[in-house]
Amino acid sequence: MLKVHHLNNSRSQRVLWLLEELGVPYDVVRYERDKVTMRAPAALQKIHPLGKSPVIESEEGQIIAETGAIIEFLIERYDSGRSLVPPPDTQERRDWTYWLHYAEGSAMPLLLLKLIFMRMPHGVPFFIRPLVKKIAKTAQAKVTDPQLTTHMLYWADALRQGNGWFAGKAFSAADIMMSFPLEAAASRVGLGEGHGPIKDFLERIHARPAYQRALVTGGPYELLK
Repeated sequence: MLKVHHLNNSRSQRVLWLLEELGVPYDVVRYERDKVTMRAPAALQKIHPLGKSPVIESEEGQIIAETGAIIEFLIERYDSGRSLVPPPDTQERRDWTYWLHYAEGSAMPLLLLKLIFMRMPHGVPFFIRPLVKKIAKTAQAKVTDPQLTTHMLYWADALRQGNGWFAGKAFSAADIMMSFPLEAAASRVGLGEGHGPIKDFLERIHARPAYQRALVTGGPYELLK
């Protein structure tokens, strides 16, 4: 049976969701982040040299890492008739491929940098905390926040043009891939004026039965708070 090496509050939640949408049986091996550093445990390095999640093991024992690569593998092997990927050689398929790579290539680095700046003041000696806090606040104001504003308006416009989805007029695996950046942005930046399509998107995906089943399997998911 397919095996998912699942880290709490991580990108691997999307893999569980996709498997639920596909109706594919799977086993879950759970890992917990360090409560202080928030890093993945060293045990994950026994599965993959980088020690990160998500990682899956195919029925044949093949180890596959990186969310986009995992999604492509699962779609190629299991999608059969479920239409979570648009037909080849269509604009919808090109959009699907674009968003699949954009999510980790363009959106998540900014959101990770935002998270680093948000956490910088924590855990430093109290006598330098005001200085670190000021540096982190300035970095967010001048580096991450302006770019995130541009990206979030870009997402809203794409959803508005796509009838509420990212690749064509119907829900697809591209929406699963983009869910993590949108949830992270809602948590770390907040949703305000001009973000209506993002709010609607998040409400729709959170209401999907497969999404809810994946939450039960994956456990508490802090990005939803």
